[in-house]
Amino acid sequence: MQLSPYLTFPGTCAEAFRFYERCFRGQIEMMQTHGDSPMAAQSPPDWHAMILHVSLRIGQDRLLGSDRPPGSVETPQGFAACFSLEDPAEAERIFAELASGGTTQMAMQQTFWAERFGMCTDRFGTPWIINGGTTAPAA
Repeated sequence: MQLSPYLTFPGTCAEAFRFYERCFRGQIEMMQTHGDSPMAAQSPPDWHAMILHVSLRIGQDRLLGSDRPPGSVETPQGFAACFSLEDPAEAERIFAELASGGTTQMAMQQTFWAERFGMCTDRFGTPWIINGGTTAPAA
């Protein structure tokens, strides 16, 4: 079983996922536009360049996403995509990239459960929690 966050965007999905691919040093496995899909004839012409579905492999995990029609993307509330890794320096690097152009809710710092922990919202509006060098035992 696998749980994969699915992010939606107001027309910026391709740009966001190319950024996430570089930031997380992952690999986009699949990115399909509405115009390249079997449903192209049913899609409005101005939607042909929008992303119908994207899958980004990050280690053993996947981050998924798509563009949504204007007005249907809401500001995320009550959740954050959480990314945990062993290397505190790599956590610092990823956090800095995600926070650049976005907002920081909690700067990277040491906590009782991780050598590095921070919270930010990236420039695409996605909230993130980054853990590096976790010290607490897994639940």
